[in-house]
Amino acid sequence: MIRLENIQRVFQVGDQQVHALRDINLHIDAGEYLSIMGPSGSGKSTLLNLLGLLDRPTSGRYLLEGRDVTTLSDEEQARVRREHIGFVFQFFHLVPRLTAAENVELPMVLAGVAPAERRRRVDQALAAMGLSQRASHRPDQLSGGQRQRVAIARATVMGPRLLLADEPTGNLDRASGREVVKILEGLSGDGITLLVVTHDPELGGRARRQLHMLDGAIVSDQTPA
Repeated sequence: MIRLENIQRVFQVGDQQVHALRDINLHIDAGEYLSIMGPSGSGKSTLLNLLGLLDRPTSGRYLLEGRDVTTLSDEEQARVRREHIGFVFQFFHLVPRLTAAENVELPMVLAGVAPAERRRRVDQALAAMGLSQRASHRPDQLSGGQRQRVAIARATVMGPRLLLADEPTGNLDRASGREVVKILEGLSGDGITLLVVTHDPELGGRARRQLHMLDGAIVSDQTPA
């Protein structure tokens, strides 16, 4: 599903070049469950942003389902991102003035999905997260765990094949974090390709494949028995 070939990402900071990613070569099959771990500044989030088409490599190729997406225009990348990739972030990134239902609906509005279909999918997504009774609540009326479940519903409502989660439990209490992990792993079990960036070794250790990064490079790629 994913193939990265000789990926480099260099940022210019003042008169210095910062190598955020160095010679990344990676193959990920459809349906895999991976964690990406490493200290702050190791390149984890830069790699995730690149995989999510939120950033472009300085050099190298990124093939998504056989297509070189590094050559696409910004508009074409936005369409691929909207239709094929879901994102879950540590700080939820919900729109404060919108209800839970409206937040989940937003990607479909942008994609031009018909209103009746939007309502059906929103109801289905919120029910899957156990949030049907919170559909009309704004984010400030929800707990952290509920907000993250709304974010997961929004991330998956377009039926993506790839789900990218950046520290998905980092802003939650332990019980809410366990609930979110269970939901994410359930989605993985349904066939979504799941990549989780985390500082938490317990969360990272749950993945079936574990990447460790240091100084912009993948230093270990393990599949525990």
